[in-house]
Amino acid sequence: KVLEGANIKLSSVATNVLGKSGRAMIEALINGETDPDVLSELAQRRLKRKKEELKKALKGLIGPHQRLMLKTQLEHIDHLDALIEELDAEIKERMRPFEDDLERLDTIPGVGRRTAEHILAEIGPDMTQFPSAAHLCSWAGVAPGNNESAGKRKSGKTRKGNQKLRSTLVEAARAAARSKHTCLSSQYHRIAVRRGANRAAVAVAHSILTIVYHLLKKKQTYIELGPHYYEERKRHQVARQAIRKLETLGFKVMVEPSNQTA
Repeated sequence: KVLEGANIKLSSVATNVLGKSGRAMIEALINGETDPDVLSELAQRRLKRKKEELKKALKGLIGPHQRLMLKTQLEHIDHLDALIEELDAEIKERMRPFEDDLERLDTIPGVGRRTAEHILAEIGPDMTQFPSAAHLCSWAGVAPGNNESAGKRKSGKTRKGNQKLRSTLVEAARAAARSKHTCLSSQYHRIAVRRGANRAAVAVAHSILTIVYHLLKKKQTYIELGPHYYEERKRHQVARQAIRKLETLGFKVMVEPSNQTA
């Protein structure tokens, strides 16, 4: 906002104003450098290709007030970064007794180190407190609701559950959806086509928490089942659906099983 007020459009060219290049330019502005040619030379890596755009973006009017505000804000950001590093070190120290469990969870697609720490902090390493994976998923709020009356099934909206854990799992599910050649990614895209992205994310979050439960309870490592796991499990059903679809399009289908398995 301070840069925009000085007519400096750095954010229009640089994706991250506080990256290495942006930081160097802001510090140069604080120290009194106003020449766009000199400032654009501070660009690094891919930003070097945009020097002409940077020269136009860095042509502004910056006075003592703006320099003071920029200096204060950078010092505040540095202070917050130092606090974050201090807290990260403390979290790492407290998580040291659970290192084996963290490494197990870190192998699940979409679950990074920080996500694993968050999950373990919410549910703990002892799975005997939950009778089954279904109980854990229900407690976390990633299980479908059971709302039936007079034989009619109503909304299956999930319950609230543990909001912190739920949001962490949904974030992990979206990350897993971007992974390549994994069972969880295949599950997400298969459901998203029929039910939408949000429901698919909750379904994958349910699967991730189920995996977490079994890894922690049995002290095993994650085994990737592959992107075609669900198709292989329902191989004959998938074949019948494909044949039926072709027949509705007017084709006569003759199926012969090959010697090679899919």
